[in-house]
Amino acid sequence: MTTTLITGGNKSLGYETARRLHEAGHRVIIGARDAGRGAEAAGRLGVAWVRLDVTSDSSVASAAAEVRERFGGLDVLVNNAGISGAITAMEHFDGPEVLRVLDTNTVGIVRTTHAFLPLLRESPEPVIVNVTSGLGSFAVRSDETRTEYGVPSLGYSASKAAVNMLTKIYAQFLPDVRINVVDPGYTATDFNGHAGPQTVTEGTDRIVRMATIGKDGPTGTFSDRHGPLEW
Repeated sequence: MTTTLITGGNKSLGYETARRLHEAGHRVIIGARDAGRGAEAAGRLGVAWVRLDVTSDSSVASAAAEVRERFGGLDVLVNNAGISGAITAMEHFDGPEVLRVLDTNTVGIVRTTHAFLPLLRESPEPVIVNVTSGLGSFAVRSDETRTEYGVPSLGYSASKAAVNMLTKIYAQFLPDVRINVVDPGYTATDFNGHAGPQTVTEGTDRIVRMATIGKDGPTGTFSDRHGPLEW
């Protein structure tokens, strides 16, 4: 059975990804910062959970040790946890605000990936899916016809652009692992006050697809539910 960990799996896109992969036959573990919310979500889904705060080295290390002890291994890691940070006029941003978003959205993926990499490398078909955004794409942000063009998301966009780059580098230097980055698209979630036109099921289409590739699947790609995207 394929064992899959989804960070930030207690709500929104992470929750729906967990539901769908569990339905597809994966042994799903959701990672959650808050024990109460994690346990409650896992109970509703019928999956397992671990306490995991991607901003804490010790929390991520403890979660990796717990997954090894309880489940014996890991095949798929979905790095989904993230925060939007401020979406506001440029004069309201400052260093600590941007650093907070980068620490969660970008450095959090580095912490989690490296903590779980030994487990993943023991799998015959290791897969990592990094969840990004069109707001982190230079091509998308430069297109005046796209919604993303007009969103003042300084910290968030910087964090997701960095996620895209680290995915390319990981894929190049970890050829034994299939590592791809996915944009869910403009989906109705807590991030945007449920304003997005896509459902969470539509928003997780590509995440689920890339979490279920085999050892001969793609690596180092950037895509959404409609197909490949420009970086």
